[in-house]
Parts: sequence; C-alpha cells; structure tokens
Amino acid sequence: MLRRALLMSLGFVLLTTNVQAEVDTKAMNVKVEPAFPNLRIDRPIVVTHANDGSNRLFVAGQKGKIHVIPNNQGVKKTKIFIDISKRVVYKEQENEEGLLGFAFHPRFRETGEFFVYYTSTVAPHTSVVSRFRVSKDDPNKADPDFEEELFRLKQPFWNHNGGTLAFGHDGYLYIGLGDGGKANDPLSAGQDLSNWFGSILRIDIDRKQDGKNYAIPKDNPFIKRKGARPEIYAYGVRNIWRLSFDRKTGVCWAGDVGQDLWEEIDIIVKGGNYGWSLREGTHPFWGRSDEAKPEWIEPIWEYNHNVGKSITGGVVYRGKRVPQLAGHYIYADYVSGKIWALQYDMKTRKVTANREIKSSNLPVITFGEDEQGDVYFTTSLGGGRLYRFAPNK
Repeated sequence: MLRRALLMSLGFVLLTTNVQAEVDTKAMNVKVEPAFPNLRIDRPIVVTHANDGSNRLFVAGQKGKIHVIPNNQGVKKTKIFIDISKRVVYKEQENEEGLLGFAFHPRFRETGEFFVYYTSTVAPHTSVVSRFRVSKDDPNKADPDFEEELFRLKQPFWNHNGGTLAFGHDGYLYIGLGDGGKANDPLSAGQDLSNWFGSILRIDIDRKQDGKNYAIPKDNPFIKRKGARPEIYAYGVRNIWRLSFDRKTGVCWAGDVGQDLWEEIDIIVKGGNYGWSLREGTHPFWGRSDEAKPEWIEPIWEYNHNVGKSITGGVVYRGKRVPQLAGHYIYADYVSGKIWALQYDMKTRKVTANREIKSSNLPVITFGEDEQGDVYFTTSLGGGRLYRFAPNK
C-alpha cells in the first residue's frame, strides 16, 4: 500500500524513473476550436470518413443516428445517413450501451458497405455487429432495408461493452470488446480465451465461412489453440475506448480504461496478452500478480487517478493543418477533461513526449479523422459538439 500511495503522488508514471525524466511534458502551442460552430449532434460517439474522395465527414450518435456532413466549417445542417434508433437500446443510467462503433469498408467506393456495433432491442444487454449498405440512388443515404448481422453477443452486464470497429491495413475488421462489465472482472474474462470478453477480435468480412457471415483470417494467433475462440487477435484488456490504426504505419493504438488507479495506452500486437485482470497498467491488481510475466505486454504509458479517471483513446495525427502535432498520438481523459499529444519512438520503445493541449476541460467522448488526416474530437456538452485543433498563433 505504501508503494501504491507513493506512485499515486507522482502523477504520470512510466516504467522507470530515468525514462520519465527524459519525457518532454511542456504544453503544446496548439489550441482547440469548434469544427462546425453551427452544428449540434446528440451524443456524438464516432467521427470518421468514407475514404471515397468525397471529403465528407460522418458522425454517429450513440442513440442510433448517423449523420453525414460536408467538410465545411460553415455548414448549418447535417443529413441523416441512416437512422437505426428504433433498433438501438440507450439509457442515460446505462450509458455504455447504444450505438458504439461504426466503420466503412476499406473499399467503400466499390462495395458500398459499412459496419455498425450497437446494443440491440432483440434481447436485454445484447451487442450486435452488422453490415449495412449505401443506397443505390443517393450517396448520402444508406439502404434502410438492408442489414446483415455478422454476430450477436449477450453481455452479462450493461457496462464494459467496448465497441470500437476499425479496419487494419490488412483489410480485416478489428472489434474491441470489454471484459463483460461490473467491477473486478467477476467472470475472470480477461485471461480466458474461451470467450470473446476482454479481447480484440479480428475477422474477414469479405468471405463467409462455416455458416457465419464472416471468416477467420488464416493467421489469427489462436486458431490452433484448443478451447480458444479463433476470432481473438489479442486479449487481457478491460474496456478499450478507443483503438485506432496509424494511417501511415499501420500500428494499432488503444486506450484501455482502468478501474482503481491506472489508465493505460497500449500498442496492440497479434497474440498479445495485456494482463487484465491480473494487472492494471504495470501494477498488480488487488494483489493477483505481484510480478509481471514475460508474456504480458506492458502499456507504453500509464497515468493514475490523480491525473484522470477514464482514458479516451485517440489517433495519431497525420494531417497537415497543425504541423506541430504530426506523428503524435492525441488522446484525452473523459473525467479530467485534459488532452495530450504523446510521441513514441518505435525503435527504442520509449515515450519521448507527453504534452498537454490546453482546452476548457471538455469531457472528450471520442476522436476521429477526416479524409486528409485532420483530427476531431467530440463532447456531449452544449447539445453535442465537434472540435478540432489549430496552431496557437
């Protein structure tokens, strides 16, 4: 307990004191500004683009509406791309359900397909991942009559549903799932490969196999392990919010929300075990494992609950509008409202900078990119607003 109290007093803590001393923590000379001052979107939970040359921005609301926006700051009204709110469960008191994930097929221009992760009305606490299609007649409308369910998952509790959908550079769909919910991982799901909870799944949505509307990539890491679910790509996570792929390098980044003391940032790799619920960050969780095992992958960065209490994972900035942010991983803490730009050296495996971007302590729900790589973030405050970054001249 004395060691834990000491670490809490330090704020950000890396793997060694020497490493921490080398990290640049000076505030960035960057500001935040409204991206679309005239727009309000109820609980904007995903921001993305179709990568089809249209420069449109798509924003999904947690209650089931997906909006399409011309990428113009002066726009005054969105169009509804699709409204599945009648199929989606959302309750203010159980606000980790709803429409949680949304991603376009990497070849959307050819296929017209996109994918949605949502809590369904078909049964209590049931997550569904489905394939949808754009309308043949209107590129700003989805086909209201088409939905192909890939799978459904009964959740034991209403929280820790994860929900990120993201395509890797390999063309496969990655799905971030929480540990099933409640506290202390009561199902011991984090280290259990026989179920999907506490894992990141990887599936091939361009093929169908064994009666499923998807196939298992042949190089998934646990295909040959007895009793393991073959869809699992990595495991040992609590509740990733969010994961993303660096558009330049293809590296998969994730922010994993902690429970008692520690929030963490992970680099996700094939077959990786990130330690939950034996570990929280680089630390034993409730004395379950005093020493790290060689097979556990430690976070590249962690912070304790004196700094913030719920990480919002972000994206690596690859846009041109704010050159200072190039190559930085932009993330935030929902509770403290702080936003940071983190720089990580892949060769030395060290964080070299973690610099705060001053804001008005906004509770950041999510981050996303437009087609040019410019980064946006959202908050539910003020009716639901989108922000972006700008040089602080």
